Amino acid sequence: MPIHCEERLCVEGHIGVLTLDAPDTLNALSSQMIDEAQAALDRWAEDSRISLVMIQGQGDKAFCAGGDIQALYSVLQSPDAAANACHYFSNEYRLNFTLHRFPKPVIGWANGVVMGGGLGLLAACRYRLVTPDLIMAMPEISIGLFPDVGASWFLNRLPEGLGLFMGLTGARLNATDALRVGLADMAVYPHHRDSLLDQIQSQRWSGEAATDDNRLYRLLNQLDSPPYPSLPESQLARHEQTIARLCQDGDLPDIVDRLLSEPATSDWWHACIETLRGGCPTSAWLVQAQLKHARQLSLKDIFRMELVMATRCAERPDFAEGIRARLIDRDHAPQWSYSTIRAVPSEVVEQHFVPPWHEQDDPLTLD
Repeated sequence: MPIHCEERLCVEGHIGVLTLDAPDTLNALSSQMIDEAQAALDRWAEDSRISLVMIQGQGDKAFCAGGDIQALYSVLQSPDAAANACHYFSNEYRLNFTLHRFPKPVIGWANGVVMGGGLGLLAACRYRLVTPDLIMAMPEISIGLFPDVGASWFLNRLPEGLGLFMGLTGARLNATDALRVGLADMAVYPHHRDSLLDQIQSQRWSGEAATDDNRLYRLLNQLDSPPYPSLPESQLARHEQTIARLCQDGDLPDIVDRLLSEPATSDWWHACIETLRGGCPTSAWLVQAQLKHARQLSLKDIFRMELVMATRCAERPDFAEGIRARLIDRDHAPQWSYSTIRAVPSEVVEQHFVPPWHEQDDPLTLD
């Protein structure tokens, strides 16, 4: 089973442990995994025995590398590509929204790779614990998509310019970076996962969310965390002023020109800019547009907006072409619909925000 669910008995109450169990694909989210995770969370939300939940990934390489993009590629080849992609994304977004609004405390234990849909899951957890080997990113510009799974919400809450930079460059953050900008709450030792569960099981949980949350907060703060100097050096500490200067003001083509012209002072910066250079020009516009639109939207409406965007991406050729070039043929030479940022017509960008369905037929029902 790609999702493993346990209900562990505590001294009083239970903890639900949900494990993404597809280590061969870095726990990438398949449709089956999404459906099984949703069913477990729905069940635990209503089960008075379950006082809290923990989400983790199987294996030592990844919490979750994102959506199962290779499976999505097959979907995009079908005659009903947009409808089938819409079905996948609506289920994924419903799962994320469920976590954001879950009535009981949720711990996300994130080791290794946390990208795309994996970051969407982690960002929705009440407590976000990360191991020192964390690699966190939203790299969708490389495949002709955009940072989804609620990224319009959490990227907008980063320091000035950083959300746009992450979306444009697929910047890879380490554990220190994630803690620095609030995408994680605390660092943990990888081998302490079982001991944390043992400590949780040694407690009496009341079943009253606020009381249990307070007890969990105190317990987590007693964990033996890696000393800060032992964590990887923060790349953002070195580059965040440059990012703010280059990304804060101006039209998107000017921002991109400034980023491409900035001298590379580290391998990290060089990798970011090369991702931008090879990324989908339409996706670059979508990143900026989604962040602007989302500033005035509720979380529920953000997920609805992103579903429209994802469905529109599935209608166009760039999404399938990006997956082909990066993950299927691996020639890393995608032929994008437009060769430059400036060549993308504004009406093409705007069309990504126009629902292809009537309001009463909205496929994403969120309570």
